Amino acid sequence: MNPLDGGERLGWAEGMRLLVLGGTHFLGRHVATAALDRGHEVATFTRGVSGEPPGGVRVLHGDRDDPAALPAALDGWVPDLVVDTSCQTRAAARNAATALSAAGGRAVRGYAFVSSLNAYANWPPGPIGPEDGEPTWMTDDDEYGPVKAGAERVLGAAFPGRFLTARAGLIVGPHDRVDRLGWWLRRIARGGRVVVPDALDQPIAAVDARDLAGWLVTMAEQGTSGAVNATGPTGMTTLGGLLDLCRQVTGADAEWVAVPEADLVAAGVEPWLHLPLWLPAEVARTAWDVDTTRARQLGLPSRPLADTVADTWAWLQSAGELPPPPHGLPRPGLPADSEAALLAGR
Repeated sequence: MNPLDGGERLGWAEGMRLLVLGGTHFLGRHVATAALDRGHEVATFTRGVSGEPPGGVRVLHGDRDDPAALPAALDGWVPDLVVDTSCQTRAAARNAATALSAAGGRAVRGYAFVSSLNAYANWPPGPIGPEDGEPTWMTDDDEYGPVKAGAERVLGAAFPGRFLTARAGLIVGPHDRVDRLGWWLRRIARGGRVVVPDALDQPIAAVDARDLAGWLVTMAEQGTSGAVNATGPTGMTTLGGLLDLCRQVTGADAEWVAVPEADLVAAGVEPWLHLPLWLPAEVARTAWDVDTTRARQLGLPSRPLADTVADTWAWLQSAGELPPPPHGLPRPGLPADSEAALLAGR
């Protein structure tokens, strides 16, 4: 049987051992919290360089790219369930598959893996239909999308019938160090004239990290398998709608100054990076046209975006200065001098 097709749903018992690969920040942290709330015995496995997980978990350290690290860290502690939020390399996938598929002679009952829409060979720009009808990357290069697709195949083969791959899109919410939504909130909170792309009607879909985290734990508990487009529903909002929510929750006196795409590009403004969440028009038309029917059938929730934005703003106000984004990602945001130059004469 193809490890990404269907699969038996297993019953959930309180107090199982759940391993979070990741667990110190953002999605992994929310997964650990959700698992603790369910009464599970939780362990996190990280390099130990980007913070601490929530209290109450077994803290394991090691580098996933080292094949000896995970077995040594587990030291006989055998998980029933795994939620994998941190796989960034092909070696990390191979090592997890080897270490966990036969750990202690007991089979992992459910493995939920956080992949990406980038695993699809035609995303962006999409659109993306039902999961079983869209091709994924089959190349061996080390770009993000092909690595995620390769990890799906390796881990799926190791845990047949109990491996779920959640192809996530835009994840937002508290504890987000990638800081795309956070940058907009802080910039809008300063008020005044704010450069925005002249594309506020372009669609956006997002999933709250807390909704995704709790759902991933449920999927592991149930041993659900297959691929799932794990993002927000198509048509949930627009870029302008999201920025309006940012202005609303911050209470800022901010005025949008819409700048045409051609002028932004001419000024060296990079989509998604300098103006976070903005995509070029030819990409934005279909990028968030993603079929999430299976996600909805499997109970992936979608809380009101206004709640997510408000909670993210509340967290930012107490978080202080954020550390650098993970995985070597650049800090998002439009430099002040670039914004000033774009505003001049407008």
